Amino acid sequence: MVDVSTWGRLSHDQHDVVALSSHTPVVQQIRQRDQNSKGIAYGLGKSYGDLPLNSGGLLWSTASLDRYVSFDDSTGVLVCEPGVTLKNIQDTFIPRGWSLAVVPGTQLITVGGAIANDVHGKNHHAFGTFGDHVRRIQLCRTDDSIIECGPELAAEWFWATVGGLGLTGVISQAEIQLRRIPGPWLETETLAYSDLDQFFSLSAESESDWEHTVSWFDCTAKKNRGIFMRANPSPSKLAAPSNAKKWAVPFVPPITLLNSLSVQAFNSSYFALKNNASGKHTQYGETYLYPLDNLMHWNRVYGPSGFYQYQSVVPAAVAKDATQAMLNEIKRSGQGSFLSVLKTFGDRLPRGMMSFPMPGTTLALDFSNRGATTLQLFERLDAVVRAAGGRIYSAKDARMPRDLFESGYPRLNEFLTYRDPGISSSFSRRLIGS
Repeated sequence: MVDVSTWGRLSHDQHDVVALSSHTPVVQQIRQRDQNSKGIAYGLGKSYGDLPLNSGGLLWSTASLDRYVSFDDSTGVLVCEPGVTLKNIQDTFIPRGWSLAVVPGTQLITVGGAIANDVHGKNHHAFGTFGDHVRRIQLCRTDDSIIECGPELAAEWFWATVGGLGLTGVISQAEIQLRRIPGPWLETETLAYSDLDQFFSLSAESESDWEHTVSWFDCTAKKNRGIFMRANPSPSKLAAPSNAKKWAVPFVPPITLLNSLSVQAFNSSYFALKNNASGKHTQYGETYLYPLDNLMHWNRVYGPSGFYQYQSVVPAAVAKDATQAMLNEIKRSGQGSFLSVLKTFGDRLPRGMMSFPMPGTTLALDFSNRGATTLQLFERLDAVVRAAGGRIYSAKDARMPRDLFESGYPRLNEFLTYRDPGISSSFSRRLIGS
């Protein structure tokens, strides 16, 4: 048994970790031997909460299932194992003119994790979620069955697995449609805004002409000021920059480095820096899209107690009022965040039964774990999300109440009919009961 955690570092529970190997069929390696051997697939542990954990139980590590099976350079169809990282795909195929259509704010996750969480990126309004570009999945079940599924093949199994929290089986292979791109560069524009009206106006006017849109906002300032960023692929033939130097937080400090004073100072400095650099620029895509990937182990700055990320989405019709209500609660609490992201999703409905995105506005913030004080703030934020008819992102969650999970994911009962009885997680036991 070994200690295993996730990105939020909120727990360090013991697990029996079994590394899956390409040398033996996955279905044989996960075979359920008795009722006490339930497991869950674990990639790189970049979920923030307990979604891929199984405290006291079995984890199937997929990191070694990292082979490419095939690639068609004429169509951009890639077949790979679930442990391949998104960064590996981007590094391999962008120089060949192909890219993943959707990548979240980090490339340092696995294909299996991207499918299980149906991740989204800054271009959701244009390209939807990761699952919208998966053509086929090979799903291994603990009863020795193997299910081949896709949008037009056993589609109900496919859409239960895309965004399915890892609970329908273990993905052993995936076929993904890459997209043609002109190169690794982006044409970008950065704009400051001073209230939510300006944010929503910028979002509305940008969605038709800009592929990537997102904003950072200062949750410590009296006004809802922020920085709106938008970008499109660029045909620039500039040489790719040499590998950027990677920095790392070398150890976990004895206390969190992020308190109300340091967060306020950071936010003020960041706003001033970005405001002074506003305007149009040609930027290297990797630097623009994944700004924290060059700061390794940045989660350590929150200290030994770890941190939570609270990410919600609320419907478009009530988005402004609900977002303002959440920001008011955060400001009153004095628990600001240095990583505060506000974005509108596109109008498309998610096809995954348990997928997070919905038409509306998503708000994501990181909070140091201050125990009861932080949890009480989340209860107040939950009340706003619940009243608005919104939901919490399972990949980021470590504490959402069951009633909000059930109301936020109305297809839950339908999804449960596709669960693998030999799979269980800390998340599923907390919110589903098994």
